[in-house]
Amino acid sequence: MPKKLLQHIPFYLYLAVVSLIILYPIFLMFKISASYPADIMKPHKDLLWGPAGITLEHWHNIFTSGLLFPSLFKSLLVATMVMILAILIAAPAAYVISRVGSPFKYLFIISLFISRTFPEVAIALPVSVVFLHWNLLDTSFGLILAHLIKVLPYVGWILIGTFEAIPRSLEEASSVDGASKIRTLRKVIFPLSLPGIAVAAMLVWLESWNEFTYALYLTVSENTLPLQTYYYVNRGGIFNSAAYATIITLPVIILTFILQRYITSGMLAGGVK
Repeated sequence: MPKKLLQHIPFYLYLAVVSLIILYPIFLMFKISASYPADIMKPHKDLLWGPAGITLEHWHNIFTSGLLFPSLFKSLLVATMVMILAILIAAPAAYVISRVGSPFKYLFIISLFISRTFPEVAIALPVSVVFLHWNLLDTSFGLILAHLIKVLPYVGWILIGTFEAIPRSLEEASSVDGASKIRTLRKVIFPLSLPGIAVAAMLVWLESWNEFTYALYLTVSENTLPLQTYYYVNRGGIFNSAAYATIITLPVIILTFILQRYITSGMLAGGVK
């Protein structure tokens, strides 16, 4: 066996153990969603790994209940719109903050952190009262606005660091070549910041997709998918809950694969040259 390969064996073992720890709950969740209750409830030591009968009864129950697709569509709509609006609002603001002087810049950054120190439950109640007067209760638009309250400071903080990493000499070179400020932003700054924007967009989408507190306060009739899963858990339906949880996980995996090509390192290497 090559010496170089032997040197990497501890790293590969570590990677295998970490992957197993991360993937095992997902495997267990899917296993419960496709197992008979008698197989899951039996007190055998091989329950978690051993073979069990496979049934699609729990999946059939949630697909025919009429509750899955409205919740799925609402969660997809809200998460996608929150992601788009958060990037459109926060990206220009984060760029401006990244280019101001240090004292003011750090003041803005600290204010972003302070806005995230308040408990969400303490914010969700007054927000729901205001939205009730605005007729935004139990609407997708109201939920989008509520989620923006939560994610805008977060995505702004991420993008400030992204724009700070872009050398100002690139902007100066673009200006020397005759490009306007808007053209520089569109052709130079934003393309170079795509990795940071992709990371921010992915995290914002996941935050909105999994959000529970605002959905609980602002939803009356049409639940989001996490809220629908909670109601099954609250009623003790672990098998249907596992099926719902598996469905919640699938879009996360798909989105990660779509955006991962932007999450690369070294895109700015040699940019100044």
